[in-house]
Amino acid sequence: MEVGAARALLEANFPTNCTAVIRPGGPMALSYPDDCRYADSHEYAKPEGYLVRVGISAFAVDQLGDIVFVELPDVGSSLSQGASFGSVESVKAVEDVIAPLSGTVEARNEAVLASPEELQNDPYGEGWLLLVRPSDPAQLENLMDASTYASKVDGH
Repeated sequence: MEVGAARALLEANFPTNCTAVIRPGGPMALSYPDDCRYADSHEYAKPEGYLVRVGISAFAVDQLGDIVFVELPDVGSSLSQGASFGSVESVKAVEDVIAPLSGTVEARNEAVLASPEELQNDPYGEGWLLLVRPSDPAQLENLMDASTYASKVDGH
């Protein structure tokens, strides 16, 4: 699929306005922006033009606790939907991060690598992990919307 067609598909199916589904949980409410799509493994994919911003959800961050280390692939690496592409280590556990879609890594968040606490402070903003050029933007349609994801994690 050419870049222009991919951008049109993303923009047509995933609006760029940002509202959020907010669910109470723990000491602070967890939010799930509705301009993101969510995987069962708690990663999000946020379409931004012809690229997709990838990170882990506020729920995942909350479950991990204090994050102390993040491992990410190099720019130019290929991701396969459903396969591990890195890890997040907290004082509680080390968890694999799973690709919510297939594509090529166009950028990685060096700030999160240097200061992993950025991830827990702002998972949808400064705490993003990768920018990916999707090989098949239609894979986003198989991920959950914010409302569905929020309902799933409510009963965790």
